[in-house]
Amino acid sequence: MIETPHVDWLALSPVLALLAASATALLGSVIVPRPIRRLFAALATVAGFVTAGILAGVVFDRTAEPISLIEESLTRDRWAALAQIILCGAGALAVLVSWGERRRFNAGEYYALLAAAGGGMVFFVGAGNLLTLFLGLEWFSICLYVLCAMDTDRETSLEAGLKYLIVGSFGSAVLLFGSALVYGSTGELGFGSIAAATPTSDALLVAGLAMIIAGLGFKASAAPFHMWTPDVYQGAPTSVTAFMSAATKAAALVVTMRVLTTAFPDQEDTWRIAVAVLACVSLAVGNLAALVQRDVKRLLAYSSVSHAGFMLIAVAAANDLGGRALLYYLIPYGAMSIGAFAVVAARERELGVPVTFENMAGFGWERPLLGFSMWAFMLGFAGFPLTGGFVGKFYVFAAAYEHGWWWLIVVGVAATIVSAAYYLAVVRAMYFRESAELQLAPSGGSPPRDMLLAAGVGACLVVTVGSFFAVQPLIDVAQSAASSLPF
Repeated sequence: MIETPHVDWLALSPVLALLAASATALLGSVIVPRPIRRLFAALATVAGFVTAGILAGVVFDRTAEPISLIEESLTRDRWAALAQIILCGAGALAVLVSWGERRRFNAGEYYALLAAAGGGMVFFVGAGNLLTLFLGLEWFSICLYVLCAMDTDRETSLEAGLKYLIVGSFGSAVLLFGSALVYGSTGELGFGSIAAATPTSDALLVAGLAMIIAGLGFKASAAPFHMWTPDVYQGAPTSVTAFMSAATKAAALVVTMRVLTTAFPDQEDTWRIAVAVLACVSLAVGNLAALVQRDVKRLLAYSSVSHAGFMLIAVAAANDLGGRALLYYLIPYGAMSIGAFAVVAARERELGVPVTFENMAGFGWERPLLGFSMWAFMLGFAGFPLTGGFVGKFYVFAAAYEHGWWWLIVVGVAATIVSAAYYLAVVRAMYFRESAELQLAPSGGSPPRDMLLAAGVGACLVVTVGSFFAVQPLIDVAQSAASSLPF
């Protein structure tokens, strides 16, 4: 008789909730009457994300110490649980942003893929060995490839899907080959077992480590592995871009911190320097490239590269404060990112053309809530006080200082100063354009206002500002989660 391993259903419950939501949305696109298919799929998806987030909160509350599941395949701990809550929040907000996109076909499939991608990410952050790490990565990546190309009537969407497929597949292959090298050197797949093993070849192990960092760097949009980001963010449906910018980056960086600290503690001096260099390159490339952008989605894409650099500073510090800084940073960053792309989506739907500085003129006065929210998001990205972005950067710099890397702080502060130029340029475009630059609106006026999108933007605004005033509770939660890793 074959002895089967114990299955911790509570640990798997967030993943199962999202898989159930995906299956329900997909089934509804077949059996539900056509007039209510989109509503049914959207409700099923948002219910799945909310349920998964609640279940992840239960896992967080009931997991005081990390638990290895199914022969180190998965890890149940507060680090993964908090990341799952962040991912589920991003997914629920993405559904609100998606509602206003009028798709004649494939609405059920769209929401099913969104829930499936969320399930893959939730599974990914709980990975405990190299096999489940790759499985989770491919799970959500394949869903995102299809979502990027979902608007088949737009060439830019098809182009974005193809580019993401090619470059993303290359990144996955690099990670897989790196995992093979690590396994060949240590004979182990589990993160803890890799750390305890005696490698047969240090060169093989370091080469595998470098390729794993590169593979995860592709998903985190860290330079120089960011080449897909501007084109894919610009061409994909804006609601998909909003979800990717927050959720994919969160999943990739959380897993990067786990893999490096858990599986490669003996190589810490090597990978710390490598990650610090990636952080500096990301900050330089992201900010300098954003300065010359006129398309707002491309600007936000390069901003995403820059923020990957800030968060990699926390990873490079590899201390308890760095773990807290990373988890805290992801909360306001996710809200600001989804909120900013939601505002862009609202403008796109009004004008029917890509959003640039020129056609953002007057938007702040036409849509006061969305304009004020965009203003707050830009200030948060730049790290101004009264937003969570300020506290996030402060904690990231504090983690680098605690490790003794003052030069990383200098680079980060310089990047922050540069970023103020293009973030404030967005605010100027909305409020301070000269009257001669304004254009008359087309006859018939703007389309109806999207109340669900406005509600999503409002929620993002509350998180962006509220995370500044609720610092201590959030830091306490992040500290509890960070204690799961062996810093």
